[in-house]
Parts: sequence; structure tokens; C-alpha cells
Amino acid sequence: MNYWRNWTHTRRACRPLMHVIVLLALTAAFFTSKQEAWSQEPIPPAPATTSTNSAQRPTSTPYTGDLSIFETPDRDNKLQVQRVMDILNIHAGSTVADIGAGSGWFTVRAAKRVGDRGTVYAVDINSEAIKYISERVRKNSIHNVRTILSTPDDPKLPANSVDSVLILKTYHEIADPVRLLENLRQSLRPGARVGIIDRNGNGEDHGIDKSVVEQEVGRAGYRVTGDYDFVKADREDYFLILQPNH
Repeated sequence: MNYWRNWTHTRRACRPLMHVIVLLALTAAFFTSKQEAWSQEPIPPAPATTSTNSAQRPTSTPYTGDLSIFETPDRDNKLQVQRVMDILNIHAGSTVADIGAGSGWFTVRAAKRVGDRGTVYAVDINSEAIKYISERVRKNSIHNVRTILSTPDDPKLPANSVDSVLILKTYHEIADPVRLLENLRQSLRPGARVGIIDRNGNGEDHGIDKSVVEQEVGRAGYRVTGDYDFVKADREDYFLILQPNH
């Protein structure tokens, strides 16, 4: 009798535990079946994305303010512009392109160097800059300057026309420099030199690291043939000379 009573008591005590075990088993079976059903549901497509500028490096917003800011009295000495023109082989009779000409600061200095037998193309994407330069050369009776309203990725220069190019403190504003340099190539005469003067930066702070420029010009089919740091005493600026690969 004691055995029977003990067994009955044990069975009653285990009854709640059995209920829990059964409940867990049913729950597991439910989620297993739902998981199988979920695995058969179609996965919704990812939202469409655009790649407008996502692959491009950061750039600075092109300057559109007062153009007279570029006409500081000591700029000639700081940039050593005469030495820059020597290295670019700008001489009497040369044809020069000033890409990102702005106020025409470099344009008028190159025009004086090349003389009446030479030509300087003042290239800019800003129509106000083009108007400013046109009025400047008219007032100063400079007759060897031609202005070109370009697009961000094409300087719109005539084919096989240019001996020397300077991109002065503008490269960091160019959103697609590889494309621009590729379009520039068809305008270069044999032996032409392309100069880039800029300062080290992250692209958005009106500067771009020299190593980034070197990578991009290589992708555009150019090689660096000169690397100078004399264009500013603080050594923040660099001056690269490029020539197209053969």
C-alpha cells in the first residue's frame, strides 16, 4: 500500500512538469513549421540606388564669388609664376591653356610671355569668369587671349593646338578629373606639358592630396615628369608636370 501511495503521489507531482514538456514540444514544432514556411517566402528586392557621384572622390564647390580675390599684389612672388612658366616651357609663340582661369590672373601673364605670335586660351566653366576675362583683356588691349566656356569634364580646346597647360588651384574642384584629362589629350601637341598646382587636402577643403592626383593622372594616361614644391614657402602647395603616355 505504501508503494502504491508513493507512486500515485509521484505521478501527481510530475504532472505539471509533463505539461511543460508537452508545451515546449508543441511550441518547437510550431516554430519549425513557420520557419520552413518563411524560408519559402520570396525575398523583396533591395531598393534601387543611383551612382551619380557615389564613386567619385570628394571635391570642393567651384568658386563663384568676387574674382578680384585672386589679384593679391604678392601672388607673383609667392607662386614664382615666372619660374612656373619656364618649367612649362612657355615662350614667345607658344599656345597655352589656362584651365580654371578664374579672374585671368595667370592668363594675362602667359599672354605677355607668349607675345603677339602666341595664343592663350582662358578656360572656365563659370560664364561670369569668362565675361570678366573678356572685359579685362579688352580694357588692357590684350589681343592674343581666347576665352572658352567649358564643361566640367571637357575643356573644349581645339584639337592638336596646345603646347602648355596650367591647372592652377582648380584641380580639387574637378569632379571627374580622369575624364577631363582624357578629353584634354586630343588638344595637346607632341611634347606638350601639363602643370597642376594645388595644395594637399581632402578634396572638400580646397585642396587634394598629391598622391590622389598622381593616381588619377595615371588612370587618364599620363605620367608625372616633374614634381616641385617651390610654389609656396610653407611647402603646402605642390607643382606637378604631366605628359601623356605614348
